[in-house]
Amino acid sequence: MLNPIFFKLFLLFKLPMAFLAGLKLKNLSRESSLVTMKYKYLNKNPFGSIYFACLSMAGELASGMLAASIVYESKAKVSMLVVGMEVNFVKKAIGVISFKCNDGLLIKETISSAILSGEGKTLKALTTAVDQKGDIVAEFNINWSFKAKS
Repeated sequence: MLNPIFFKLFLLFKLPMAFLAGLKLKNLSRESSLVTMKYKYLNKNPFGSIYFACLSMAGELASGMLAASIVYESKAKVSMLVVGMEVNFVKKAIGVISFKCNDGLLIKETISSAILSGEGKTLKALTTAVDQKGDIVAEFNINWSFKAKS
């Protein structure tokens, strides 16, 4: 996924709105992920900043890439679904915004628990968005649900 060409093709075919908004996956490890988005014509709002829906999409993708990579590594069939979201928008989003999720270990524990128990498990994953100055722009608590398929 860290190959920019492969990631753009993935977005184009699986998440076309993320492709149009210009999301980029900069880092993906077992513990964290980093997604960036630059303010541009296709993701702007009338107030001169990035549209909140585009910010939310990037906030979800940061935790979603972690979860998807963990599910892929587990080799088990696991369904994953966003079942809720709480967002706190702090500052106007202009320039390049970085979305970081550091909940990889918590996500792995939750997915492992769902696989072992056969029951659905949920968790809140925190993604923090910061601007180029390091100021927090928004915080996303994404509620994920995981369930092993039989």
